[in-house]
Amino acid sequence: MSIIIDRRLNDRKKNAVNRQRFIRRYKKQIRRSLADVVAKRSITDMEHGGEVKIPVKDISEPSFHHGEGGDRNIVHPGNKEFVPGDQIRRPSGGAGQGAGKPSDSGEGTDEFMFTLSREEFLNLFFDDLELPRMARNALGDIREPRWQRAGHKPSGTPMNLEVVRSLRNAMARRIALGGPLRQEIRELEAAGAPAAEIDALKKRLERIPYLDEFDLRFHNKVQEMKPISQAVMFCLMDVSASMDEAKKDLAKRFFTLLYLFLSRKYERVEVVFIRHTSDAEEVDEDTFFYDRKTGGTIVFSALQLMHEIIVERYPSNSWNLYAAQVSDGDAFGSDTERSRAMLQDTLLPLLRYFAYVEVPDSAERATPLSSVYQQIKDPRFAMRCVSSRADVYPVLRELFTREAA
Repeated sequence: MSIIIDRRLNDRKKNAVNRQRFIRRYKKQIRRSLADVVAKRSITDMEHGGEVKIPVKDISEPSFHHGEGGDRNIVHPGNKEFVPGDQIRRPSGGAGQGAGKPSDSGEGTDEFMFTLSREEFLNLFFDDLELPRMARNALGDIREPRWQRAGHKPSGTPMNLEVVRSLRNAMARRIALGGPLRQEIRELEAAGAPAAEIDALKKRLERIPYLDEFDLRFHNKVQEMKPISQAVMFCLMDVSASMDEAKKDLAKRFFTLLYLFLSRKYERVEVVFIRHTSDAEEVDEDTFFYDRKTGGTIVFSALQLMHEIIVERYPSNSWNLYAAQVSDGDAFGSDTERSRAMLQDTLLPLLRYFAYVEVPDSAERATPLSSVYQQIKDPRFAMRCVSSRADVYPVLRELFTREAA
């Protein structure tokens, strides 16, 4: 049995296998730190790797040591300060992060710093997220070429070499070519033939090559046109005057994470960016995230534009349609009721999922838009509230957690 040890070095000069084992072992602690990292980052740095902090107590390993052995008599000092049931005050002093003041007493624990690469950061960040209600069957006649294994062939590149089958062919060839020679050697030895004749046959047997080019077999792959499921995500954002920079920052953070998630998980998902004030417009990615615009608020215009785009480019019988809307909930006059009717009666029957995320001034006060959206009772509709940076990632996970099988 052969054992292959991967000793490739990564950028931190550490063993890659040990690094992946560490990430798998402390995955829960690392993901808990990721939420804090994202809450403090700017939008442009959202997808970069970086350092995460893990408490030392969470990665401590059990250890064994030699005891003193033998019989010992120990006298424990008495206790004059506490009785059973008392709560012991937490020790004073620094917590190991460098912000505490010097003290002559108290204990604490330092934090272990672990650097994640960009790939590791994104893999952990979006590990168990999925588009809900994603169609498992192929839709329409949309097909794309995919590589499919199709047996083996006698020629190919070294990376496609099938080692086991090649060695098996080599062994079969040696047995087939050497069988008659071995039989002849056994017969000559039984008949007492001269040693020179037997040695000549043994040398012929040794000249049979261990591995010949004829034995090599390589994986054969061919392209086949296979049907695929395709999806489109509509991102709707309110950029009116009531959306101040703090609210827009929360909205952009949510859509940035959503966009990274979609582009990371799916190759065949198209993203449509729609921003609206008193009127709606379809924009590109850079304009959606970084352009500054302000104006009035008419939510209905964005929903109407979304419906027009669906009818024109994304028929629901060929696409899995998803939408996410972020707004502060402010709307005026009949706009709220028109928006609810448009969403409930026209859009939801075409969609697989619609997520509404609100960034209000106060989470305790119901906004005009959320008040009418609460009347929608449909499993394809979900509504959440975000009031701070720390809420963005948990809300995204709550909306797009992978469905149970």
